[in-house]
Amino acid sequence: MPLLNTSRPFPVTFLLMGIPGLEHLHVWIGIPFCSIYIVAVVGNVTILAVVKAERSLHEPMFLFLCMLSVTDLVLSTSTLPRMLCLFWLGAHDITFDACLAQMFFIHSFTAMESGFFLVMAFDRYVAICRPLHHTTILTHVHIAIMGVIVVIRGVAFFTPHPILLKQLPYCRTRIIAHTYCEFMAVVKLACMDTRATKRYSLSMATIIGSCDAILIAVSYAFILRSVFRLPSRDASFKALGTCGSHVCVILVFYSTAGFSIFTHRFGKNVPAHIHIFIANMYLLVPPFLNPIVYGVRTKKIREHVLRTLMVKVA
Repeated sequence: MPLLNTSRPFPVTFLLMGIPGLEHLHVWIGIPFCSIYIVAVVGNVTILAVVKAERSLHEPMFLFLCMLSVTDLVLSTSTLPRMLCLFWLGAHDITFDACLAQMFFIHSFTAMESGFFLVMAFDRYVAICRPLHHTTILTHVHIAIMGVIVVIRGVAFFTPHPILLKQLPYCRTRIIAHTYCEFMAVVKLACMDTRATKRYSLSMATIIGSCDAILIAVSYAFILRSVFRLPSRDASFKALGTCGSHVCVILVFYSTAGFSIFTHRFGKNVPAHIHIFIANMYLLVPPFLNPIVYGVRTKKIREHVLRTLMVKVA
């Protein structure tokens, strides 16, 4: 077995530990994780297929939903299969380059997820608060531009992460106390002062997350104000139900992501297994919930899926 310490500038491989203290439960933890992943993949692929097949769904809300579905597929697929290999097959080794690639996809697509939540909240704001201008504000060109900006932002802010880690010398243990290659978990293994690198990563995550969360909150505040002014009580309850489910998904994402981010800075007393378990939740739960909340609860998508299933059964 290779030595756990190395004097190389960077190691050939790292060893993912999994969830510290819960190694004996890895096999059982993998079962719900695998179930969540299957539902996430099936749900998001279904949304993409339905929107592509049904021209009436080529509207801003559904186009943004497709962007979110692609992000969810990449985010969950970049972590879950490798995590299940760790839980079920004991495959702890991951090459240095593969680790950096996984890290880039996780952090950049998490930023994209946050960005697409924001543009979807903006779409709902325009649709409810300025309905007469919805088609002129959110044209297909504007939708494409917004999508490209979200993608470029995620790539630009987090491309430096693997580059920074590539420059660091590693002469400590190769063991990463995590289920995947998280930036802060890897940077701890460097044998030099990394406080500036850590501050950069935390600053980027905090700026992007807090700005998006604040703008989403403002959008839904205006939406709620408009909803409460609706003359029909039934229409108000229907709109509140839809907005409420959207807000719940957004809260799950930002609360778990925020907990993980601030635990690195302030949570020295938080048990490692709790921190890592919650860090997995913000990568697993939103891709699982988004197709249910935005897809199953959307009448047009639900009707198209049921119609397709009925035709196949007949």
